[in-house]
Amino acid sequence: MALQGSTIADKNIVDRTRVHRNSDVVRAIKKTRDKLSQQAGNPVYDRELLKLHARAISNSTIAIPILVLGILAGGLFAGLGTSIIVWAMVTLCGYAGLALVARQVDEADISELKPDQARRGFLLAHLVSGIGWAYFAWLECHECTVDQFAVLQAVILLLAVAATAIISSALSGALVTTFSIPIGVFAISLALKPDWIPVEIIMAALLITSLPFFSSVAGQLHQSSLMLLSFRSEKDALIAELETANAMSDEARRRAEEANLAKSRFLATMSHELRTPLNAILGFSEVMANEVLGRLENDTYREYAHDINNSGRHLLHLINEILDLSRIEAERYQLTEEPVSLHAVVEESCHLMELRARNKDIKLSQHFERALPRLFADERSLRQITLNLLSNAIKFAPSGSEVLVRVGWTAGGGQYVSVKDNGPGIPDDEIPVVLSAFGQGTIAIKSAEQGTGLGLPIVHGLIKLHGGDFQLRSKLREGTEAIAIFPPQRVMEELPALPVEQKPATASRRRVA
Repeated sequence: MALQGSTIADKNIVDRTRVHRNSDVVRAIKKTRDKLSQQAGNPVYDRELLKLHARAISNSTIAIPILVLGILAGGLFAGLGTSIIVWAMVTLCGYAGLALVARQVDEADISELKPDQARRGFLLAHLVSGIGWAYFAWLECHECTVDQFAVLQAVILLLAVAATAIISSALSGALVTTFSIPIGVFAISLALKPDWIPVEIIMAALLITSLPFFSSVAGQLHQSSLMLLSFRSEKDALIAELETANAMSDEARRRAEEANLAKSRFLATMSHELRTPLNAILGFSEVMANEVLGRLENDTYREYAHDINNSGRHLLHLINEILDLSRIEAERYQLTEEPVSLHAVVEESCHLMELRARNKDIKLSQHFERALPRLFADERSLRQITLNLLSNAIKFAPSGSEVLVRVGWTAGGGQYVSVKDNGPGIPDDEIPVVLSAFGQGTIAIKSAEQGTGLGLPIVHGLIKLHGGDFQLRSKLREGTEAIAIFPPQRVMEELPALPVEQKPATASRRRVA
């Protein structure tokens, strides 16, 4: 039953059934990076541009017939007769073929699209659609009611060139292929006329110069399309990178949760397994050292019993520190908060450490501000913070020196505990090391007794749980000052005494009477 409960708890903490490998993300990254590594004219961008061109032609399938039908209606009104009807049918058939090619390219899979073949098909369809405009440029209106019909033809061709330049900008060469023949036919038809007028020549020149101009405009739109595709590829790349980073962070979080669960279970198991024999070791060694059941004839055995007891107590202290630190890191350390006098706790801790300081010929100087209100804090944590700081200071302070302990107000209205020694000090780059679990400074290791490196991390964690701040100020060969600061929110204000209601004197006399 215990094993089943543990398994259920593990599943609640860590989901082991989730798949963390995402092959689609890897393929997306490779695809987008290949796009970004290629320049204009590569097969990937050619396919994308052909798709854009096909979509533009498909979207304009309604606009072109409307334009052709409008020109047809105007031509019939002007009296062109059957020639304009033939032109309309030829032009609509040409654009129908172009729309069919565009639909095939648009519906084709981009990975199976052959760029060269699709490009040739588009250019051929544009050439066929240009035959209709060439036929329109060759039309003459001898009996129509429109004066300067050639000027009207040039204007219509100019509008068609401008519209085609916008629609077909994604395909290089489409504009020239469509209108080079119609413009040439228009120029030849004007040259063959015996009675041309200057305005017709001006319109023909304008039409001829419009082709390179609108070709340049189409080229600029083509570059904008390439830039658009590049931005879209970069966006896809960023999305793929974010997906990958998210997958990696999820995997790292899952592994961290598993490691934290394994650590917690290991510490819980080991603390139980170690404390059980330690109780026996401490109890029996103390009985032997104190000769409760009879005198030990050999003095060496008695010393061994004392050593066993001291080593067991040291091991028990180490186990307790490791468990406290693990609970603090896991945010499962429970604070039993109550009104506590900070200077009383620090004073009691100094009395506990007095004997140890006297053995090293170290003087403990206490400077307390007595008029301090109580803190709303965990008394056991305050005592552990003070004892750890005092133990550290006595450990590293040289013999014959002084350890200064101060308790007072902070500038912000909080309270602090400061412990300062004259030890070897800590280099600035090693302060983060000594604040980490099992971390010790190099100079401290060489000049002082060995420790576990858990005292300061536990102090830091306990102060953080109280919402305070821990500062470590140190200079080489001058000493170290450790300051534990508690926030003003922890300071309890003293309430005024309740007023005592005094009863009237008449009532007292009546009772006496």
